[in-house]
Amino acid sequence: MAVEYTALGLITACLISAAGCGHSSESSLSVSADAPARAAVVEVRRAPLSNTLSIAGEFLPYQEVELHAKVAGYIQKINVDIGDRVHKGDVLAILEIPELEAQLQAARAGVRHSQEEITRAQNDVSRAEADHAALHAAATRLKQASAARPGLIAEQELDDATAKDRSTEAQVDSAKSTLGAARQQLEVSQADQQHYAALSEYSRITAPFDGVVTWRYADTGSLIQAGTSGASALPVVKLSQVKVLRLRIPVPESLASDVRDGEPVDIRVKATDQHLSGKVIRSTDALDRSTRTMQVEVDVSNADYKLAPGMYADVSLRVQNDPDALTLPLQAINRTADKTTVLLVNSQNHVEEREIRTGIEGSDRIQVLSGVNAGDRVIVGNLGAYRPGQHVDPRLSKMADEGYKPDEGAQ
Repeated sequence: MAVEYTALGLITACLISAAGCGHSSESSLSVSADAPARAAVVEVRRAPLSNTLSIAGEFLPYQEVELHAKVAGYIQKINVDIGDRVHKGDVLAILEIPELEAQLQAARAGVRHSQEEITRAQNDVSRAEADHAALHAAATRLKQASAARPGLIAEQELDDATAKDRSTEAQVDSAKSTLGAARQQLEVSQADQQHYAALSEYSRITAPFDGVVTWRYADTGSLIQAGTSGASALPVVKLSQVKVLRLRIPVPESLASDVRDGEPVDIRVKATDQHLSGKVIRSTDALDRSTRTMQVEVDVSNADYKLAPGMYADVSLRVQNDPDALTLPLQAINRTADKTTVLLVNSQNHVEEREIRTGIEGSDRIQVLSGVNAGDRVIVGNLGAYRPGQHVDPRLSKMADEGYKPDEGAQ
């Protein structure tokens, strides 16, 4: 009998114990449900931020020109071929222009003839002046004698002397006019000579700058038309200045307004395995209507001639920069079709949804223009797990905040 009571007591004790354990578990679950959820947060803080455009650019000659002949003629000698490096003033080709040489000789003969005409006219002036001086003196003496002794000299004789005096005076004026015309003719002849001499100089085609001959269009004996004759005239050679190259970069319309002269540029040339640096020198300040891009140029030194026009380069161009931007990690941003928001934790540790306006977007952080202030706490990561008004336990996320490194080039 005692054994039975003992067994019954054990069973009762177990049932009571089980009931107590169940009550304790429910109480624990209730406490866990009421506890605030943990939330990883970062503080809104100021930091340097920039946006880099990565795009392909093309190398172009700094200067490039097709050299035409000023006058038509045959190639007598061509001194260069493709790939030749030349210096400013070097003679690239010589033209043979027989008719031009004849015209130049005729112009020189015209100058000599005009000079001889001037000499003859000067002699005529001297002779006319001498005749006039003698007749003028004779007429003057007759007038003086007639005045001293009236009736001594016949009136007819006085009239003849005066007429001869005036006639020789007119001859002097005529001779001087002839001399002036001869001198003017000399100027015309000299101008003709200079004209044909200048054209003769055009028979020598010279390099306008240091460069490389990139194409040759004619050979010895080829007939070359004058460059002024229209589109049918072929050039003799093409010359490119390549010691300095233009790296031309097409900047998209959305970033064109942010490009400034002097901005640093990082250049990588895969063809030559070169890593170069430069800066924006010039831009068109206008969009190409067909591509909706603005052409930007960087001058790149090519003293060793390793680079060639037509090569491509990978270009990194900083187009936006703020040395003191208000920033957040990209993981804290929630974008929808009509707005951009963040989940802010207020001073009571409750979640608030804030609409923000963003600016420069870097590799892992973004600029906040409005909606939050420096020092505000914002939830980062797993944003769908939280709702406005929810009570949370904010924990600073060092991985999201300290892992940020300012973009290279931000100042």
